Formats: sequence, C-alpha cells, structure tokens
Amino acid sequence: MILPHQNRFPWNLDWNLLRTFMVVAEQRGISKAAAYLGLKQPTVSAALKRLEQAFGKTLVIRKPNEFSITRAGQVLYAECASIFGTVSQLPAIMEEGNADLRGHISIAITSSVISEHFDEFLNRFSNAHPNVTYSFSVYESDEVEKMVTLNRSSFGICLLPRIPKKLDTMVLYNEYFGLFCGARHRLFGVKDISPLDLEGEPFVAFQTEAEGGPLEAVSMLRARLNLARNWRGVSSSLNEIRRMIMANVGIGALPLHVARQDVAAGHIRQLPPYENLPLVSIYLLSNPARRHSEVETTFLAKIEAELSAIGVSDRTYGNEKSRLS
Repeated sequence: MILPHQNRFPWNLDWNLLRTFMVVAEQRGISKAAAYLGLKQPTVSAALKRLEQAFGKTLVIRKPNEFSITRAGQVLYAECASIFGTVSQLPAIMEEGNADLRGHISIAITSSVISEHFDEFLNRFSNAHPNVTYSFSVYESDEVEKMVTLNRSSFGICLLPRIPKKLDTMVLYNEYFGLFCGARHRLFGVKDISPLDLEGEPFVAFQTEAEGGPLEAVSMLRARLNLARNWRGVSSSLNEIRRMIMANVGIGALPLHVARQDVAAGHIRQLPPYENLPLVSIYLLSNPARRHSEVETTFLAKIEAELSAIGVSDRTYGNEKSRLS
C-alpha cells in the first residue's frame, strides 16, 4: 500500500528530533540543551537543522548573544510538550487492570502550600492505596498552570490571576495575608503600632504581587498604607520572603496560618492593619483533555468529592479579625 504524502510524514520523521527540539526550547539554547541531554553541541545543532528541513520552517533564531523561538517553533513546542506528556503516562496506563490500584501521580505545586485538609486527604489516599507513588515539583504559579496545560503533570496546585479556559479548577483552600516584620525591625518591640508608622517602610514582595497577578491584592494593601514605592527584595518563594522579613530586608506579607508558628516563636510580628486583609485562593488544577490513568481518575474523583463535602469557609485559613500574637 502506498501512503499519501501527508500520511508518510509521521513514518518518515525521526521522533527523537521532537524531544531534542523540546529540550532546546526549554533550555533556551543549543549548548545548554546538549549539556542537559549529554550530547555534543554539533549533534544537537544537526538535529535541529534536520527538524527544520522536515517542516520547511525556521524554528529557532540563533545569532551571537541572541536566541529566540519563532512563531512556528512555539506552535511545535506546545505540540512536543503535549506528546511528551502523553508518552509519560504510558507506564501508569500499562499498570491498569491490576487488582490493586497502582500507578504514579505527578503534582506541579507552588511553594509552601500548607493545607491541613489536603494533607489529611493525601494521608488517607496513600494508606488506602499503598502501591501508588507520588512526585511533587515546585514551580511558580504560571509554570504550574503551564505544566498542567501541556500535560506534563497529573494535577497542579497554585494561585491563579484568572481562571484558565482550558483547565478545570477547584478552590483547594483560601488564606488571608497579613504584613509582618522581623525581630530586628525597629517596630518589633513597639507596644502600639499605627498604620501611619508604616509609611515609607521598605518592603519585600512576591513576584506575583504585580498588577494583574494573583497577589495583586497584597500590592493594593501596600499602596493603601503608603509603603515605599519600590520593593527592596523580591522572590517567588514564600520561604525566601520569610527569610528576608526575618533578616530585616523589609516588611512583607505572609499567609496568617503559615506565619503563626514564627510569630509564636518570636521570629516575626504581625503589623497593622488587622482587618480587611487580602484573601487569596489556592486552586487545584486538572486538564480535561488529558487521558487520565486509573489512579489519576480515582485521585481526582475522591479529592473533589471530599472538598465538596467541606464548605469553603471551613477551608479558609487565618482569621482576618484575629491578630496573631
């Protein structure tokens, strides 16, 4: 049988070229991709050239001190990532049919997600299904959304600036944010602090506090208090924000329930205001376009059922009218 021209393409294409291109795009360079893959740079360059010849399009613009992905390259990268995500599911899919539920669940998660309800669910699920394995990979929130969209993770847990159209979302929990200073700060030992005492104070910020970001409400709180106009420290990691607060780089915002232990230990102190604090939602993400394995389907169905049985108010941590001391 002679295949039509358009049907010969997948048979003629070396699929390893797609994997190589995906790594080139993610590593933002041919030399970095070669190091990542354990190959020599000319080998990766030749693979990229073969792939461009196969499609008849330029995928990467590479000049001295310049590297960028063309529009065609961006389209191909999205498809390569989706293919990679599908292939990564094969071991879990092949495990289906066993008497005991088994397989792997990969979760892309933002830093310092602390939820007693999620931890309790994870404990019960892992005890009920001892043959299931897990991997948690920490990313910034926009990368978590990307990993789930591209089928690279079973599920995601993160903040969202807006609800994505192609993903299913559910509020895992809500948390209130308050402002804190470290023990080295001049206001730490002051008995009564007024919001006016914070005017012009240096601050540290999450990268997601920018306008349109999921923590924009925190930025609005700072503006309301007339803190310094620009941040003195910035990070995507809650632990590093906490470090900078305690080192007195600047005052900063933390979830109240996360900060409680450090407040009790005398490492940080909550600052005013104590009411009308920013309320932020942490979401559980899943991709309806993903061919979920049996273990992923079971995990998602059970956590959605358990969360639905618990009111959102009971999954809201920190009391905005209760000052930590």
